[in-house]
Amino acid sequence: MCDESRKHGSGGSIRGIQQWSFGAYPIMIPKIHPDEVIDFMNIDSTDFGSFTLAQRIRHFEVEGYVVLPDMLDAEHIARLKAELADAPMAPKPYSEYQTTGAKQPQWISRSAAELIGHPPMIEFFTELMGPDIVFTRGFFQRTHPGSPGISMHTDGQPHGSSIFDYEGSSPRLLRVLYYLDDLIPKRAPFRLIPRTHLSFHAQASPYVRYKSHPEEITLCVKAGSAVIIPSTLFHATHPNTDSSPRELIQFGYRPAWAGPIQPMKEWDAELVDNAPEQAKPFLQSLNTTGGVWGLEHKPKGMKTEAQGINPSRWSD
Repeated sequence: MCDESRKHGSGGSIRGIQQWSFGAYPIMIPKIHPDEVIDFMNIDSTDFGSFTLAQRIRHFEVEGYVVLPDMLDAEHIARLKAELADAPMAPKPYSEYQTTGAKQPQWISRSAAELIGHPPMIEFFTELMGPDIVFTRGFFQRTHPGSPGISMHTDGQPHGSSIFDYEGSSPRLLRVLYYLDDLIPKRAPFRLIPRTHLSFHAQASPYVRYKSHPEEITLCVKAGSAVIIPSTLFHATHPNTDSSPRELIQFGYRPAWAGPIQPMKEWDAELVDNAPEQAKPFLQSLNTTGGVWGLEHKPKGMKTEAQGINPSRWSD
């Protein structure tokens, strides 16, 4: 257990603003309001780098998350950062220090667009979801020093919502978070409550939010790591009390059959036409679905094998 929330660094305090030294220039970091402080941190020490493919799938499906280390090397990270450095950003309603891209990153950065079809990630997704995969959205976040944490929430709401539109209604939907900076305990690390995507209890309603939970855990991963979660897992962040911002690119994906319950606005056709070739297979219609109302009890051609649902899929 680690209590980093009380360690706001060195330097003086000026009228509630923390002063840091960064080279020759002081940086003023607003103190986190006491109501926003999570005063404990259970850091996950799992060695995800040692996992086999079957272990990765099991951990994702059972625990509700998996970390894929070293998905981006230093050069790749530097290229993404450079291309997104001047991206127009908008603050969140709860803090001017929490900012997100005004446009989805794949329409700003060629490297971010290529990342949609990142071969090592797609290789894993194909084993996890099958070969027909739909990209659902891109999201670039820059969390500045002084930003409060994000509340514990899910990204999946079966009836849709004002925040996630009808994308969150897809019955199978995941998020992949590519971290462009190290997640040290003071730099807005990721929080989650394992196995909450499995719960049938009313307290697991995807329309409920929590400040914290005693059994939540924290992920402190290296830059270039990818964290993958199902949309129905409760997750959040700690505040950023470090002197540096934390940047990430978040993408959404789903199997093609798992369409939303209501029509969504389609991608701009010109943007898709101009996208990198390795991204295009996943830039399908956002309304792609396998939904069928008229089902048969004994359809013709029923199969007798399906490896994707083998109980043994978690075994090497």
